[in-house]
Amino acid sequence: MEAGGGAVNAPAHGPEPREPAPVLITEAAPSYEDQLAKRKRKYIIMMSFRIPCLILAGIFYQIWWLALALIAISIPLPWIAVLVANDRPPRKSEKVNRYEAEPTRIESSGHRVIDGG
Repeated sequence: MEAGGGAVNAPAHGPEPREPAPVLITEAAPSYEDQLAKRKRKYIIMMSFRIPCLILAGIFYQIWWLALALIAISIPLPWIAVLVANDRPPRKSEKVNRYEAEPTRIESSGHRVIDGG
């Protein structure tokens, strides 16, 4: 296996087809860079629909209702794209491991008393 995390990019099986798939041993969240790249991709995809909508509205200007519908679709796209791109994944709710002491019992009062006198 190569140095630098080759197992992450490895296929569903090990280097040899007979070897089992590596086991994921962490529940760590994706890195900030991965989250940012995914959000940028979502933004670019959503914004790439705006220009074609405006071009199609210009092409179909004679069919007023179609041109108007395409313009109406393209107007809120920047705001929606920004909202979707700025939405970070929710944080995982983690179970906090806290010490919980067992309640102590009150001892019975039948003990022997020793007076020192």
